[in-house]
Amino acid sequence: MEEVLTACTVTMNVPVAWGEMDAMGHVNNIIYFRYFESIRIHYFERLGLSDYTKETGIGIILASTECRFKMPLQYPDTVIVGTKILTMEEDRFIMGHEVFSTKTKRIAAEGEGVVVTYDYRNNKKVPIPEALRKKILDLEKMGGA
Repeated sequence: MEEVLTACTVTMNVPVAWGEMDAMGHVNNIIYFRYFESIRIHYFERLGLSDYTKETGIGIILASTECRFKMPLQYPDTVIVGTKILTMEEDRFIMGHEVFSTKTKRIAAEGEGVVVTYDYRNNKKVPIPEALRKKILDLEKMGGA
């Protein structure tokens, strides 16, 4: 369990809900993308991104996401979902995600999301502003959930 906690910058615990399981008796594949979304939003909250976007009009938009399933999850369980920035380019960054089962003590899924900085006032992608880049780098240096 320590591996997922130390590897990720931000983590959160999420109980597996009975209603997330499908007819095959395990958590449906779409739910993993909800876990990824939840941890991305939690990360952005830590950055204060909502206030930054209100002030500047510049926010983020998800360009793509993927998931590699390692093992099925079943109710009852609690997962630790974690994320960190893997790379940053001029106008985008890639977030790595992990879903860790506390019941089995194994990684259930890994994934990535490509996030682009976007000017919502002018409807176009833009380079990552230095202030936002600094916030991301500061959070990544701090580490920990």
